[in-house]
Amino acid sequence: MRALPVTTSTTLKTIMTTSRYPHLLAPLDLGFTTLRNRVIMGSMHTGLEDRFYNYGKLAAFYRERARGGVGLIVTGGISPNRSGWLLPMGGTLNFKGDVFNHRRVTSAVHEEGGKILMQILHAGRYGYQPFVVSASAQKSPISPFKPRALSEAGILQTIRDYARCAKLARDAGYDGIEVMGSEGYLLNQFLCARTNLRTDRWGGSIENRMRLPVEIVKAIRAAVGSDFIIMYRHSLLDLVDGGNTWDDVVAVAKALQHAGVNILNTGFGWHEARVPTIVTSVPRGAFASVAGRLRREVTIPVVASNRINMPQEAEGILQRGEADMVSMARPFLADPQFVVKAAEGRADEINTCIGCNQACLDHTFANKRASCLVNPRACHETELVYAKSAKPRRVAVVGAGPAGLSAATVAAECGHQVTLFDSSDSIGGQFKIAMQIPGKEEFAETIRYFGRKLELVGVELKLNQRVSREQLLAGGFDEVIVATGIKVRRPPIEGINHPKVLSYIDVLQNKAPVGKRVAIIGAGGIGFDVAEFLLHDPKHALPLALDVWAKEWGVDLKADTCGGLVAPAPAEPVRQIYLMQRKASKLGAGLGKTSGWVHRATLARNGVVMLAGVQYHKVDDHGLHVTVAGEERMLAVDNVVVCAGQDSLTELMPSEEEAKAEQAKGGPRFHKIGGAALAAELDAKRAIKEGAELAARL
Repeated sequence: MRALPVTTSTTLKTIMTTSRYPHLLAPLDLGFTTLRNRVIMGSMHTGLEDRFYNYGKLAAFYRERARGGVGLIVTGGISPNRSGWLLPMGGTLNFKGDVFNHRRVTSAVHEEGGKILMQILHAGRYGYQPFVVSASAQKSPISPFKPRALSEAGILQTIRDYARCAKLARDAGYDGIEVMGSEGYLLNQFLCARTNLRTDRWGGSIENRMRLPVEIVKAIRAAVGSDFIIMYRHSLLDLVDGGNTWDDVVAVAKALQHAGVNILNTGFGWHEARVPTIVTSVPRGAFASVAGRLRREVTIPVVASNRINMPQEAEGILQRGEADMVSMARPFLADPQFVVKAAEGRADEINTCIGCNQACLDHTFANKRASCLVNPRACHETELVYAKSAKPRRVAVVGAGPAGLSAATVAAECGHQVTLFDSSDSIGGQFKIAMQIPGKEEFAETIRYFGRKLELVGVELKLNQRVSREQLLAGGFDEVIVATGIKVRRPPIEGINHPKVLSYIDVLQNKAPVGKRVAIIGAGGIGFDVAEFLLHDPKHALPLALDVWAKEWGVDLKADTCGGLVAPAPAEPVRQIYLMQRKASKLGAGLGKTSGWVHRATLARNGVVMLAGVQYHKVDDHGLHVTVAGEERMLAVDNVVVCAGQDSLTELMPSEEEAKAEQAKGGPRFHKIGGAALAAELDAKRAIKEGAELAARL
C-alpha cells in the first residue's frame, strides 16, 4: 500500500516547483508574507467551532488539511458579538479567554507549514436566535426571527466589535482574518437596497450603503497593523431582486482595497436566492469569469470560488487570468491530500467532492456536525482512525457499490487481506445509476476514485462473480461483509405486470424505451431522479453547458443586470410527467435542505404534475387509474415507472443459529452494511460511513 507522503514545507516546495499545475502551485507574495501556493481552503462551518471542548477535534481537522499542502485555510464563521451568532451560543471571539482554544487550531496548522485565517461572520438577519439585527427591520425568509434595525450607536459598537475580534484573532496566532461580506449576511444586508431601507448616513446611495464594511476594514487594519492578512469575501452576483449593480460591486471593491484589504474573495448568491450556486448541477467553475471581470478593476489578488473541485479546473482559471487564487471548500472535506496529490501528478487519486451537500451543508443547517459523504473521516479525524491492525485478517466483501467499496478499501488500508466480489462487470453499484441523472454526473468521479484506491491498497477484485454462502464459508475468510444492496419492490397494484410498467432500474440502467407521457409511482429521492432523467433533452449533452444552465436559471454571468438576474428561459419539456406518492405530505419532503428546493424547482419549471395522497387502482391499456383528493382519475400515460421502494438483498446472511454454529467451527463472522442492512431509502452517506466504520473496527 502506498504510504501517505511526508509533506514538510521543504518537500512541498520541491514538489510544487516541478508540478504540471504551475499556476495553481506557484507561491503568492503579499509583501509581508508569502503563501506557498494559490489554493485556499474556503470557509466551512463544521459545527466544531461552537463549543470549546471540540477545539481539539477542530485542530486535528485543520492539521490534516495543512499537512496536505493547502496554501491558506479559512475557518468556519466566528461571530464578533452575540447579535452576530448564527445559532444560540455560536462560535464567538470577543474576550481574551477565547484565545487559548483558538491557539490549538493555529498551532496545529503552523506546525504543518500552513497559514490560516479566521473568518469573522456576523449573521445579521440570518441568525437563528432572538438577538438578530440588520440594516433594517426586515425579516429573512430563512429565519424565524425578525431583526432589530441597528441604531447609530449599535453600528459604531459593531465596528468596534469587529476590530476587537480581529485583534484577538491575531493574539490567537491567526495569520489574518476573512471578513464575510457575501451570501446575504450582515454586511451584504447593509450593501443592498433590498434589505437596507435606511435614510441616514448608512443607507441610500452605494457610498452610504458601503460605509459599514469599509469602516470595519479600516478599524481592523488600525487594530492589527500592516503585517496581517485581511481578506474580504465580496458578493459579485447577489442573485436576488434588489441586488447590486456591477458598478456598485466595483465601487465597493475599490473602496475595500483602499481601506486596507489584501485579498478579495468572491461570493455568489444569497442563501435565500432561488438560483443554485453550489449543488452538483451547477457547471464547474460557473462563476470564474465574473471574478475575472472584477480582477481587471483592482490591483490586489482576487479569488475565484464556487464549484471548483479538481486541479485541472483550478489551473485553467488561473491560466486564463480569471483569478489570482482559487478557493475550494468542500473538496478539502472530501480529500485533505488534494494539493499534494495534484502536485505529485496523482490527480486520479483525488477523492473528488461531488457537490451533494448531504453530509456537509445539510448537516450544518440541521445543527449537526459536518462531514463528507465520500469521506466520513472529515471532522471525525480523532474518532474514525484507519490504523494498521495488529492482527490482519482475511476479509471477503460482497458487493462493489458505495458500501462495499468503502469497506474493502478501508479494510485493506488497515492491513487486512481483502477480496471484493461483485456479480456485475464493473464497480459502482447504485452510483452507476445515479451518475446518469442530470446534475449528478460527478458521481462518476467517486467510482473513478474507488477504482484507483482498490489498486493502491491491493484489494483483489473479482467481477462477474455471484458467490454463494457455501463458497464464502469454504474460502477461508475470517470476516464476510455483505454489501449486496437492494432489489426493487413492486407494489401490489392490479396490472403491475402490464408491459407499460417499468422499474427505475429498467429506465436508468437497462435503458428501456419510455414514451412521451409518464406516471412515476413514488416521490422519494429516486422518483425525483427519474423525473429529472426523463425530462432531460437528449440534444443537450451532460453535464449541461454553462450557457444552457445560465439560461435555464436566469443568471446573467455578464453582470449587466441588478443582482445578476434575468428572466429564465428554460427549454421546452420533452415529456409530460406525473410524479405521485401515497402520502399526503409535501413531495420531496425528505430531500436535502440545500438541494431539495433545486429539484422541486426544476420539475415545476418543466411542468411536472406533482400529486400527493394518491390511491393507485390499476394499470391497463388506457393508462394508470388513481384516486386523488376523492376524485377518480385515469392518467392516459404511455408508461408507468415504479420508484416505490426496495428490499434488502440478504440471502447470503446466515441465521443467528447458523452463524453461531459456523463460528464454533472456526468459520467467519458475517456483517451486513448499506442497502443490505437497511433498504428503506437508498442512502450513500450512510452506506459509505457504515463500510468505513466497520472496516476500521475489524
